[in-house]
Formats: sequence, structure tokens, C-alpha cells
Amino acid sequence: MNHRSITHHVLSHKAAALFAGNSLRFLAAMGAAGLLIAVWAGNSLASDQIAPAAVATPPLSAEQPSPADMAKAAGVKLPSLPWHTANIWWELVSETENFEMLEQTVTIDRDVSPTMNLYIAPMGVAMISGMQCYGGIQTNINGWATKESRERVFRGKGAIFSRWSNDKKTPIGLDHVLTAGEDCLVESAGYEGEFASVRRPFEWTKGTYTYRIRKDKTEQIDGQPHTWFTCEVETKDCCQITVGSLRFEGETFKFWPKQSAFVEVYSTRQIPRSHIPAVEVTFGWPKINGQPVKLKRAHAYYPDKSTQASPDCAVVTAEGSNCVVKVGPIFVRDEATRRHELLIVPPAE
Repeated sequence: MNHRSITHHVLSHKAAALFAGNSLRFLAAMGAAGLLIAVWAGNSLASDQIAPAAVATPPLSAEQPSPADMAKAAGVKLPSLPWHTANIWWELVSETENFEMLEQTVTIDRDVSPTMNLYIAPMGVAMISGMQCYGGIQTNINGWATKESRERVFRGKGAIFSRWSNDKKTPIGLDHVLTAGEDCLVESAGYEGEFASVRRPFEWTKGTYTYRIRKDKTEQIDGQPHTWFTCEVETKDCCQITVGSLRFEGETFKFWPKQSAFVEVYSTRQIPRSHIPAVEVTFGWPKINGQPVKLKRAHAYYPDKSTQASPDCAVVTAEGSNCVVKVGPIFVRDEATRRHELLIVPPAE
């Protein structure tokens, strides 16, 4: 049985019942009015031979039963949040000398409400000359409204860009953060290793986006070069959002021989136990310094035992040059498929 068959097979009884109940309520609500409409439409077509108007397709829903109910139906236990539902790794032919820019496209097939905590990370983890960073878009960004404040505020949907200190133990202050607007949020803390971060609200929805970090200006601090990397999110229609910048030690940089992405359900003070949205997320072929990367292989991994452990609710497939993450009901995974190859092909030039 393939992954897609498994996903359909394990659809919880509750989810099916919810769908059936909604359908019955809709039919009952239509009642005689629906019958009259059908008769009218039939008579109109018979007399006028006019094609019926196109019926608008309802938007895809991200709603699912609660994780607790889906886990009970599947007979599994829920690990602690956050949940990395799926991790993707691209293994590159070599590291990149004179690194200046990373770009990763992502397409989201439906809107996801900020009543759920979803983190789509086109840059799941990256190493720039040994310095670790990551970033993406979230349904609920939060942080401090100013560099002086320590009050956590919540701004809904937005994008984030974070980096850690070299050893993850030495605090890294907000002098490493440059905001792009008054609506930006910042944070510097040590609860996930010592990090600094910039976040900015924007109302993303279904659609295609390019997440980008690019090398910016270099400055001297105590006689040593330090360089800003700026984060941007570009929509398909070329509208660009500048998220902010982070400072890295050095002037020239190397990018490690990997690229990664993930889809995560996380926890916040406002929503400590989020539902798992039903959603399809497509990651395109990565680009470094404006060129498609040269790839050795790609694979997917579904964590189940680390701090990233997630209930099994996602399947990643290769579709052309893309990696497609399909998140849905909780199921029991065949352990032989916990890590598997993604046989993607290079994009046409």
C-alpha cells in the first residue's frame, strides 16, 4: 500500500462522521427550495438550451478533529509540542563558497486560520560559515514590540528569521537585529539555545511565496568585519515584504552542503494545544546565489523520538522537481517509511 493509500485508509471515523453530518445538514436545509431550483433549472435548460452557470468550488478547509480525538481513533499517544510533522533534506554536491543568497519557494494550497499554530519553514536549518539560522512563515508570530520591551505580544500571521550564537550558549543580543519597520517584533533569549530573532506581520494565505535571505552591508566592529543578512518574502505577483536583518560575524561566507525545510505545529501561550491543519505545502527546488542547486539526493524524515517528535499525520512525495508535504489525519506509519528518498528531477532550464 503506498503513502497516499495509507493516508486515505487511516482517516479517522470522527472525521468521516463530521463530513457526513455536515452533508446531511446541508441537504436538509435545502429541502423543498432545492427541489424547486432543480426543477426550474431543468425546465430552463429544456426550453432555452442555455448551458448552466459554473458553480463556484468551495475553498479547501484546513479544519480537522482535535489531535486528541484523532490520536484516540488511531490508537496512538501524542508527544509534547512542537510537532515536526515532516522534515525535508536536500543534500548538495558541495558547500557554496562566497555565499550571498538562499531562495526557497513554497506553495500553500489553502488558507490556514490563525486559530491554529502552523510554522512552514522553507529554511528549516542552515549553517552560514558554521553559524546556524532558520526561518519561515507562521500563523502566529510573537515577540517584543521594541528592543527595550520584554512584554510578549502576538501579531497573527507573519514571517520570522532567527540565528543562534556560535556555541548556542553565549547570549546574543539585540544589537544583532535590525528591524525593517515599526511593526516588526524582536527577541533575544536562551530557551532554545541562545538566539536572536526578527519577525514581521503579513497576512499570508494560500498561494506561492519565495523565502529569501541575502547578504547585505558589511560594517566594522572593534576592528572586525560583521555582515548583515536581510530576510525577504516575495509573493507570486512580485510584492515583496522585508522582514528584517540579522548580523553575522565575518565578511565572506560559506553555505553548508545541505538545505532543509519542515512543517511544524507549535505551541504558544495564547494557543497551547493547537489543532493540526489539513494542508498541502509544496517546496520547490532550492536556489543559492540565484542558481538552482546541484543535488546529490533528497529525502524525507518524520521525527518520532526526539524533541521534534510528532504524531504521524504527514506524507511527503516527489512531484517533478518539487517536494510536496500533505498533512492530514493522524495514522500509524509503517516504520520502514519513516525515512525515505524523494526522487525529484532538476527543473527545466
